[in-house]
Amino acid sequence: MKRIEWLLVFACASNVDAADVTVRSAAEFRRAVAEATPGVRILLGPGNYAGGFHFANLRGETNRPIVIAAADLAKPPVISGGGTGMHFTDPAFVELHHLTFAAWSGNGLNIDDGGSFDTPARGVVLHGLTVTNIGLKGNRDGIKLSGLVDFRIEGCTIEGWGIGGGSGIDMVGCHRGLITSNVFRHTDSTGSTGVQCKGGTSRIDIQRNRFENAGGRGVNIGGSTGLPFFRPALKPGGEHREAQDIRVEGNTFMGSSAPVAFVGVDGAVVRFNTIYRPKRWALRILQENNAPGFISSRNGEFTDNVVVFHSSEWSTGGVNIGANTAPQSFKFARNWWHCLDQPARSKPQLPTPETDGVYGKAVQFRDAIKGDLRVAEGAAVTAGAHALKP
Repeated sequence: MKRIEWLLVFACASNVDAADVTVRSAAEFRRAVAEATPGVRILLGPGNYAGGFHFANLRGETNRPIVIAAADLAKPPVISGGGTGMHFTDPAFVELHHLTFAAWSGNGLNIDDGGSFDTPARGVVLHGLTVTNIGLKGNRDGIKLSGLVDFRIEGCTIEGWGIGGGSGIDMVGCHRGLITSNVFRHTDSTGSTGVQCKGGTSRIDIQRNRFENAGGRGVNIGGSTGLPFFRPALKPGGEHREAQDIRVEGNTFMGSSAPVAFVGVDGAVVRFNTIYRPKRWALRILQENNAPGFISSRNGEFTDNVVVFHSSEWSTGGVNIGANTAPQSFKFARNWWHCLDQPARSKPQLPTPETDGVYGKAVQFRDAIKGDLRVAEGAAVTAGAHALKP
């Protein structure tokens, strides 16, 4: 099935036969989940739900998902305190709507395949969640996904995950997913990322999100994964890659050492994004997994983006290229590059010639100081997030 077809089919699936169960305590919630059948909606009343919930084999159906949602959108329930907020193992067609996950020492939300990609987790929708204050230091993720296919994450706010190693959304061996219209808010910690796609992850669309200082790397396309954790499992003698066929488009990035990094990826498109004041580079091309059989990071496209930077925050021409990569395979076209304080020095140092790039021409934002990076009305800028067509 083509990318656009599976996205449309998945987006149109709906809960056509819903029954509502309202709960007001952790015990009632656990009981409702244990008794849940396809089509049920479990509505959590206002208040705090402590405990760390683990649910295995929760299974709805294609057009009859099991929905866990806030009973009152004005007073969303708060899942708080402890290790991991919720952990789903081997779910199918489960949706979470308008819940808040706060103050967890581990991960906010963990969804996995139970260690067997023969039966991947599938059909999960995360809508309107708030995930905040997750972990303190190290590998603590807002949303952790392993072995999940055919999923959608939309309209969520994710902020404050692990410093020096965590991710807002961390994907290991996930496939056919859409991450859209979310806000990622963090600090410029060098070891953390906003969205990470690794462990064989493929066919992920990251669209129309906002990244505010979302870690050292806003979107890490690839990474470094232990060999036993790839999904599907690596085949001896074959070519291996951390990620493949990833699209990053229509997003707005503020800050981060590098808003985008290509890391052991085989084919990724980064297009129509607005990048404002990166702290060192616009992008990085790296290779972190050098185990036998792994391809060099290759076949990236960086096109139709707006990149606005300050010379004091611009290193090595705005592009960092690591060892054991294939930068000659990358394509650059129609990007708008503007150095705020020295427009004459706007042209970056790219590994291959750019086609129809624009250098030194100011981009008029509505109010960049206040974070409004929409292009001013009437501005003739044909690149950037605003220019991505529906």
